[in-house]
Amino acid sequence: MAVRCIRRVQGGPYIAMPRILVTAVFSRLTLRASHLPFGATSVLRLSMSSLVRAASLTNYSEVARASGLDPVRMLLDAGLSPSVLHEPDLMIPVENVASLLQSSATSSGNESFGLCMAESRRLSNLGAVGLLIRDQATLRDSLDVLIRYQSLLNSSLSLMLEEFDHVVVIREEVRPGKGNQATRQRIELALGVLLRLMRQFLGADWQPRRVCFAHSAPRDLRTHQRLIGRVVEFDNDFNCIVCAREDLAMRNPSADPAMARYAQQLLDASAKLPTDTMLDDVRRTILLLLPSGRCTIEQVSDHLGVVCRTIQRRLADEGQTFSSIVNDVRTELATRHVLESDRPLAEVATLLGFSAPSGLSRWFHAQFGCSAKESRARRSAGRRRAASPLAGD
Repeated sequence: MAVRCIRRVQGGPYIAMPRILVTAVFSRLTLRASHLPFGATSVLRLSMSSLVRAASLTNYSEVARASGLDPVRMLLDAGLSPSVLHEPDLMIPVENVASLLQSSATSSGNESFGLCMAESRRLSNLGAVGLLIRDQATLRDSLDVLIRYQSLLNSSLSLMLEEFDHVVVIREEVRPGKGNQATRQRIELALGVLLRLMRQFLGADWQPRRVCFAHSAPRDLRTHQRLIGRVVEFDNDFNCIVCAREDLAMRNPSADPAMARYAQQLLDASAKLPTDTMLDDVRRTILLLLPSGRCTIEQVSDHLGVVCRTIQRRLADEGQTFSSIVNDVRTELATRHVLESDRPLAEVATLLGFSAPSGLSRWFHAQFGCSAKESRARRSAGRRRAASPLAGD
Protein backbone atom coordinates (compact mmCIF):
# COMPACT_ATOMS: atom_id res chain seq x y z
CA MET A 1 0.00 0.00 0.00
CA ALA A 2 1.62 3.24 -1.12
CA VAL A 3 0.98 6.18 1.15
CA ARG A 4 1.95 9.80 1.21
CA CYS A 5 3.43 11.21 4.36
CA ILE A 6 2.59 14.75 5.44
CA ARG A 7 5.06 16.48 7.72
CA ARG A 8 3.65 18.90 10.25
CA VAL A 9 6.16 21.65 10.98
CA GLN A 10 5.48 23.46 14.24
CA GLY A 11 3.71 26.73 13.51
CA GLY A 12 3.73 26.09 9.77
CA PRO A 13 1.70 24.44 7.02
CA TYR A 14 1.40 20.78 6.16
CA ILE A 15 4.16 19.86 3.72
CA ALA A 16 3.96 16.93 1.32
CA MET A 17 6.90 14.58 1.80
CA PRO A 18 8.34 11.75 -0.34
CA ARG A 19 6.21 8.67 -0.90
CA ILE A 20 6.99 5.71 1.33
CA LEU A 21 5.87 2.12 1.47
CA VAL A 22 3.90 0.73 4.39
CA THR A 23 3.14 -2.97 4.48
CA ALA A 24 -0.40 -4.16 5.20
CA VAL A 25 -0.49 -7.67 6.63
CA PHE A 26 -3.95 -9.21 7.07
CA SER A 27 -5.47 -5.71 6.86
CA ARG A 28 -3.28 -4.43 9.72
CA LEU A 29 -0.95 -1.51 9.11
CA THR A 30 2.63 -2.43 9.97
CA LEU A 31 4.79 0.55 10.91
CA ARG A 32 8.52 -0.01 11.17
CA ALA A 33 11.41 2.41 11.29
CA SER A 34 12.97 0.74 8.26
CA HIS A 35 9.95 1.93 6.25
CA LEU A 36 10.65 5.59 7.03
CA PRO A 37 13.32 7.05 4.73
CA PHE A 38 15.12 10.34 5.16
CA GLY A 39 12.65 13.17 5.61
CA ALA A 40 9.58 10.96 5.96
CA THR A 41 8.70 12.14 9.46
CA SER A 42 9.15 15.22 11.55
CA VAL A 43 10.14 15.18 15.20
CA LEU A 44 8.41 18.24 16.54
CA ARG A 45 10.32 18.71 19.77
CA LEU A 46 12.79 16.89 21.99
CA SER A 47 13.81 19.45 24.54
CA MET A 48 16.99 19.23 26.59
CA SER A 49 15.26 20.79 29.61
CA SER A 50 13.63 18.50 32.15
CA LEU A 51 10.62 19.92 33.97
CA VAL A 52 7.03 18.75 34.12
CA ARG A 53 3.88 20.15 35.71
CA ALA A 54 3.10 18.60 39.08
CA ALA A 55 -0.32 17.82 37.61
CA SER A 56 1.44 14.86 35.97
CA LEU A 57 1.05 13.19 39.40
CA THR A 58 -2.73 13.59 39.45
CA ASN A 59 -4.27 10.44 40.98
CA TYR A 60 -0.87 9.21 42.21
CA SER A 61 -1.99 8.77 45.83
CA GLU A 62 -5.06 6.76 44.86
CA VAL A 63 -3.15 4.40 42.57
CA ALA A 64 -0.32 4.03 45.08
CA ARG A 65 -2.68 3.07 47.91
CA ALA A 66 -4.59 0.68 45.67
CA SER A 67 -1.23 -0.94 44.86
CA GLY A 68 -0.36 -1.33 48.55
CA LEU A 69 2.08 1.60 48.79
CA ASP A 70 2.46 4.54 51.16
CA PRO A 71 2.32 7.51 48.73
CA VAL A 72 3.95 9.96 51.15
CA ARG A 73 6.93 7.67 51.74
CA MET A 74 7.31 6.98 48.03
CA LEU A 75 7.27 10.70 47.20
CA LEU A 76 9.88 11.49 49.84
CA ASP A 77 12.10 8.64 48.67
CA ALA A 78 11.93 10.09 45.14
CA GLY A 79 13.01 13.52 46.41
CA LEU A 80 9.56 15.10 46.07
CA SER A 81 7.54 16.89 48.71
CA PRO A 82 4.02 15.48 49.20
CA SER A 83 2.78 19.06 48.85
CA VAL A 84 3.39 18.92 45.08
CA LEU A 85 0.21 16.87 44.79
CA HIS A 86 -1.74 20.00 45.76
CA GLU A 87 0.13 22.41 43.46
CA PRO A 88 -0.65 21.21 39.92
CA ASP A 89 0.95 24.21 38.16
CA LEU A 90 4.28 23.79 39.95
CA MET A 91 7.11 22.69 37.63
CA ILE A 92 9.06 19.77 39.10
CA PRO A 93 12.05 17.73 37.82
CA VAL A 94 11.16 15.05 35.29
CA GLU A 95 13.83 12.74 36.70
CA ASN A 96 12.22 12.74 40.14
CA VAL A 97 8.85 11.92 38.61
CA ALA A 98 10.43 9.15 36.53
CA SER A 99 12.10 7.73 39.63
CA LEU A 100 8.81 7.85 41.54
CA LEU A 101 6.85 6.04 38.84
CA GLN A 102 9.50 3.37 38.32
CA SER A 103 10.02 2.71 42.04
CA SER A 104 6.25 2.59 42.57
CA ALA A 105 5.83 0.03 39.79
CA THR A 106 8.73 -2.07 41.09
CA SER A 107 7.76 -1.93 44.77
CA SER A 108 4.11 -2.75 44.13
CA GLY A 109 4.66 -5.30 41.38
CA ASN A 110 2.13 -3.35 39.30
CA GLU A 111 3.71 -3.20 35.84
CA SER A 112 0.81 -1.02 34.65
CA PHE A 113 1.21 1.64 37.34
CA GLY A 114 1.66 4.56 34.92
CA LEU A 115 -1.30 3.48 32.79
CA CYS A 116 -3.49 3.23 35.90
CA MET A 117 -2.64 6.85 36.72
CA ALA A 118 -3.96 7.91 33.32
CA GLU A 119 -7.35 6.28 33.89
CA SER A 120 -9.10 9.26 35.49
CA ARG A 121 -7.31 12.12 33.70
CA ARG A 122 -9.34 14.97 32.26
CA LEU A 123 -8.55 18.01 30.12
CA SER A 124 -8.76 20.19 33.22
CA ASN A 125 -5.63 18.45 34.53
CA LEU A 126 -3.69 20.19 31.74
CA GLY A 127 -4.45 23.61 33.22
CA ALA A 128 -4.81 26.57 30.87
CA VAL A 129 -3.61 24.46 27.93
CA GLY A 130 -6.44 22.03 28.63
CA LEU A 131 -8.98 24.86 28.51
CA LEU A 132 -7.68 25.92 25.11
CA ILE A 133 -7.75 22.33 23.85
CA ARG A 134 -11.33 21.88 25.09
CA ASP A 135 -12.75 24.67 22.93
CA GLN A 136 -11.09 23.78 19.62
CA ALA A 137 -13.34 23.09 16.63
CA THR A 138 -11.90 19.64 15.81
CA LEU A 139 -9.68 17.00 17.35
CA ARG A 140 -6.98 17.95 14.83
CA ASP A 141 -7.04 21.52 16.10
CA SER A 142 -6.79 20.25 19.66
CA LEU A 143 -3.76 18.10 18.84
CA ASP A 144 -2.11 21.10 17.16
CA VAL A 145 -2.59 23.07 20.39
CA LEU A 146 -1.18 20.21 22.46
CA ILE A 147 1.87 20.00 20.20
CA ARG A 148 2.43 23.76 20.28
CA TYR A 149 2.29 24.02 24.08
CA GLN A 150 3.74 20.62 24.99
CA SER A 151 6.90 22.17 26.40
CA LEU A 152 4.80 23.98 29.00
CA LEU A 153 3.41 20.67 30.24
CA ASN A 154 6.36 18.29 29.99
CA SER A 155 9.63 19.37 28.40
CA SER A 156 10.95 15.80 28.14
CA LEU A 157 8.04 14.59 26.02
CA SER A 158 8.11 14.74 22.23
CA LEU A 159 4.91 14.59 20.15
CA MET A 160 4.97 13.69 16.46
CA LEU A 161 2.11 13.63 13.96
CA GLU A 162 2.42 11.55 10.76
CA GLU A 163 -0.35 11.48 8.17
CA PHE A 164 -0.93 8.82 5.53
CA ASP A 165 -3.72 8.26 3.00
CA HIS A 166 -6.28 6.91 5.44
CA VAL A 167 -4.64 6.90 8.85
CA VAL A 168 -2.84 9.23 11.23
CA VAL A 169 -0.01 8.09 13.50
CA ILE A 170 0.49 10.11 16.68
CA ARG A 171 3.87 9.26 18.19
CA GLU A 172 5.09 10.04 21.70
CA GLU A 173 8.62 9.65 22.97
CA VAL A 174 10.27 10.57 26.26
CA ARG A 175 13.92 11.11 27.11
CA PRO A 176 15.30 8.59 29.63
CA GLY A 177 17.25 11.32 31.45
CA LYS A 178 20.29 10.86 33.67
CA GLY A 179 21.28 7.29 34.35
CA ASN A 180 19.13 6.24 31.38
CA GLN A 181 16.05 5.76 33.54
CA ALA A 182 13.46 3.27 32.38
CA THR A 183 10.74 4.95 30.34
CA ARG A 184 7.98 2.34 30.45
CA GLN A 185 5.84 3.97 33.15
CA ARG A 186 6.16 7.50 31.73
CA ILE A 187 5.34 6.34 28.22
CA GLU A 188 2.26 4.43 29.35
CA LEU A 189 1.11 7.40 31.43
CA ALA A 190 1.64 9.85 28.54
CA LEU A 191 0.02 7.65 25.89
CA GLY A 192 -2.81 6.81 28.27
CA VAL A 193 -3.48 10.51 28.88
CA LEU A 194 -3.46 11.20 25.13
CA LEU A 195 -5.94 8.37 24.56
CA ARG A 196 -8.18 9.80 27.30
CA LEU A 197 -8.01 13.21 25.64
CA MET A 198 -9.04 11.78 22.28
CA ARG A 199 -11.93 9.87 23.84
CA GLN A 200 -13.23 13.06 25.42
CA PHE A 201 -13.73 14.30 21.87
CA LEU A 202 -14.74 11.05 20.16
CA GLY A 203 -16.66 9.31 22.94
CA ALA A 204 -15.69 6.98 25.78
CA ASP A 205 -16.24 3.88 23.62
CA TRP A 206 -14.09 5.10 20.69
CA GLN A 207 -11.34 2.70 19.66
CA PRO A 208 -8.22 3.66 17.68
CA ARG A 209 -6.88 1.36 14.99
CA ARG A 210 -3.88 0.49 17.15
CA VAL A 211 -2.09 1.59 20.32
CA CYS A 212 1.58 0.57 20.15
CA PHE A 213 4.30 0.46 22.78
CA ALA A 214 8.00 -0.04 22.11
CA HIS A 215 8.51 -1.98 25.34
CA SER A 216 7.55 -5.60 25.93
CA ALA A 217 4.16 -6.73 27.19
CA PRO A 218 3.51 -7.02 30.93
CA ARG A 219 2.87 -10.41 32.46
CA ASP A 220 -0.77 -9.45 33.03
CA LEU A 221 -2.55 -7.72 30.14
CA ARG A 222 -5.90 -7.18 31.84
CA THR A 223 -5.31 -3.52 32.75
CA HIS A 224 -4.20 -2.65 29.22
CA GLN A 225 -7.15 -4.44 27.66
CA ARG A 226 -9.57 -2.76 30.06
CA LEU A 227 -8.26 0.78 29.60
CA ILE A 228 -7.10 0.59 25.98
CA GLY A 229 -8.83 -2.39 24.40
CA ARG A 230 -7.61 -5.34 22.36
CA VAL A 231 -5.93 -3.01 19.87
CA VAL A 232 -2.88 -2.68 22.15
CA GLU A 233 0.43 -4.04 20.82
CA PHE A 234 3.95 -4.28 22.24
CA ASP A 235 7.54 -4.52 20.97
CA ASN A 236 6.78 -1.98 18.26
CA ASP A 237 9.42 0.37 16.88
CA PHE A 238 7.46 3.38 18.15
CA ASN A 239 5.09 4.41 20.91
CA CYS A 240 2.03 5.61 19.06
CA ILE A 241 -1.72 5.78 18.55
CA VAL A 242 -2.99 4.94 15.06
CA CYS A 243 -6.41 6.26 14.09
CA ALA A 244 -8.46 7.03 11.00
CA ARG A 245 -7.89 10.44 9.38
CA GLU A 246 -11.59 11.22 9.59
CA ASP A 247 -11.42 10.91 13.39
CA LEU A 248 -9.28 14.05 13.50
CA ALA A 249 -11.86 15.95 11.45
CA MET A 250 -14.68 15.18 13.90
CA ARG A 251 -16.42 18.40 14.93
CA ASN A 252 -16.52 19.39 18.60
CA PRO A 253 -20.16 20.34 19.35
CA SER A 254 -19.22 22.05 22.63
CA ALA A 255 -16.46 24.22 21.14
CA ASP A 256 -16.67 27.88 22.11
CA PRO A 257 -14.59 30.02 19.70
CA ALA A 258 -14.81 33.08 21.97
CA MET A 259 -13.47 31.14 24.96
CA ALA A 260 -10.76 29.61 22.77
CA ARG A 261 -9.59 33.07 21.69
CA TYR A 262 -9.61 34.25 25.30
CA ALA A 263 -7.63 31.22 26.51
CA GLN A 264 -5.18 31.70 23.62
CA GLN A 265 -4.59 35.33 24.59
CA LEU A 266 -4.00 34.38 28.22
CA LEU A 267 -1.49 31.70 27.28
CA ASP A 268 0.34 33.90 24.79
CA ALA A 269 0.56 36.72 27.33
CA SER A 270 1.76 34.60 30.23
CA ALA A 271 3.73 31.78 28.63
CA LYS A 272 7.19 32.22 27.24
CA LEU A 273 7.78 29.21 25.04
CA PRO A 274 11.37 27.96 25.09
CA THR A 275 13.24 28.31 21.82
CA ASP A 276 15.22 25.52 20.23
CA THR A 277 19.00 25.65 20.35
CA MET A 278 21.28 24.11 17.74
CA LEU A 279 21.75 21.25 20.20
CA ASP A 280 17.98 20.64 20.22
CA ASP A 281 17.78 20.77 16.42
CA VAL A 282 20.71 18.41 15.89
CA ARG A 283 19.53 16.01 18.55
CA ARG A 284 16.03 15.54 17.19
CA THR A 285 17.36 15.28 13.62
CA ILE A 286 19.74 12.52 14.71
CA LEU A 287 16.81 10.73 16.34
CA LEU A 288 15.00 10.96 13.01
CA LEU A 289 17.89 9.89 10.78
CA LEU A 290 19.53 7.09 12.77
CA PRO A 291 17.29 4.27 11.47
CA SER A 292 18.01 5.33 7.88
CA GLY A 293 21.70 4.48 8.32
CA ARG A 294 22.64 7.89 6.90
CA CYS A 295 23.10 9.92 10.05
CA THR A 296 26.22 11.92 9.20
CA ILE A 297 26.84 15.56 9.97
CA GLU A 298 26.52 16.22 6.24
CA GLN A 299 23.03 14.67 6.21
CA VAL A 300 22.03 16.64 9.30
CA SER A 301 23.43 19.78 7.67
CA ASP A 302 21.28 19.20 4.57
CA HIS A 303 18.23 18.51 6.70
CA LEU A 304 18.62 21.68 8.78
CA GLY A 305 19.82 23.90 5.94
CA VAL A 306 22.91 24.92 7.93
CA VAL A 307 26.51 24.39 6.80
CA CYS A 308 28.57 21.81 8.69
CA ARG A 309 31.06 24.32 10.06
CA THR A 310 28.27 26.39 11.58
CA ILE A 311 26.82 23.30 13.24
CA GLN A 312 30.21 22.32 14.63
CA ARG A 313 30.91 25.82 15.90
CA ARG A 314 27.56 26.26 17.59
CA LEU A 315 27.71 22.82 19.17
CA ALA A 316 31.18 23.64 20.49
CA ASP A 317 29.72 26.78 22.06
CA GLU A 318 27.41 24.47 24.02
CA GLY A 319 30.26 22.12 24.95
CA GLN A 320 29.19 19.37 22.56
CA THR A 321 30.34 17.63 19.40
CA PHE A 322 28.29 15.92 16.73
CA SER A 323 29.69 12.49 17.61
CA SER A 324 28.95 12.97 21.32
CA ILE A 325 25.30 13.76 20.56
CA VAL A 326 25.00 10.71 18.29
CA ASN A 327 26.45 8.61 21.10
CA ASP A 328 24.03 10.10 23.66
CA VAL A 329 21.01 9.41 21.46
CA ARG A 330 22.21 5.86 20.79
CA THR A 331 22.68 5.28 24.51
CA GLU A 332 19.12 6.38 25.22
CA LEU A 333 17.73 4.22 22.42
CA ALA A 334 19.85 1.24 23.49
CA THR A 335 18.44 1.50 27.00
CA ARG A 336 14.94 1.42 25.59
CA HIS A 337 15.33 -1.28 22.94
CA VAL A 338 17.91 -3.57 24.56
CA LEU A 339 17.06 -3.31 28.24
CA GLU A 340 13.33 -2.61 28.08
CA SER A 341 12.19 -4.79 25.18
CA ASP A 342 12.76 -8.23 23.70
CA ARG A 343 13.06 -7.19 20.07
CA PRO A 344 15.74 -9.01 18.02
CA LEU A 345 19.15 -7.38 18.28
CA ALA A 346 19.36 -7.21 14.48
CA GLU A 347 16.36 -4.85 14.57
CA VAL A 348 17.92 -2.87 17.41
CA ALA A 349 21.08 -2.45 15.33
CA THR A 350 19.03 -0.88 12.53
CA LEU A 351 17.16 1.43 14.90
CA LEU A 352 20.48 2.65 16.30
CA GLY A 353 21.93 3.26 12.84
CA PHE A 354 24.31 0.31 12.54
CA SER A 355 24.58 -1.52 9.23
CA ALA A 356 25.12 -4.88 10.95
CA PRO A 357 24.59 -6.41 14.41
CA SER A 358 28.37 -6.64 14.84
CA GLY A 359 28.56 -2.84 14.86
CA LEU A 360 25.98 -2.68 17.63
CA SER A 361 27.85 -5.38 19.55
CA ARG A 362 31.17 -3.50 19.50
CA TRP A 363 29.57 -0.17 20.37
CA PHE A 364 27.43 -1.63 23.16
CA HIS A 365 30.40 -3.36 24.80
CA ALA A 366 32.45 -0.15 24.68
CA GLN A 367 29.55 1.85 26.10
CA PHE A 368 28.25 -0.49 28.81
CA GLY A 369 31.17 -2.83 29.47
CA CYS A 370 29.29 -5.96 28.41
CA SER A 371 27.44 -7.32 25.42
CA ALA A 372 23.80 -6.63 24.67
CA LYS A 373 23.04 -10.34 25.18
CA GLU A 374 24.67 -10.26 28.62
CA SER A 375 22.66 -7.18 29.57
CA ARG A 376 19.44 -8.90 28.58
CA ALA A 377 20.41 -12.03 30.49
CA ARG A 378 21.00 -9.96 33.64
CA ARG A 379 17.67 -8.20 33.14
CA SER A 380 15.88 -11.53 32.76
CA ALA A 381 17.57 -12.89 35.87
CA GLY A 382 16.53 -9.78 37.78
CA ARG A 383 12.94 -10.20 36.64
CA ARG A 384 12.91 -13.82 37.77
CA ARG A 385 14.26 -12.84 41.20
CA ALA A 386 11.67 -10.08 41.50
CA ALA A 387 8.87 -12.43 40.48
CA SER A 388 9.87 -15.34 42.74
CA PRO A 389 8.49 -13.81 46.00
CA LEU A 390 5.21 -13.14 44.19
CA ALA A 391 5.05 -16.74 43.04
CA GLY A 392 5.37 -17.92 46.63
CA ASP A 393 2.49 -15.76 47.91
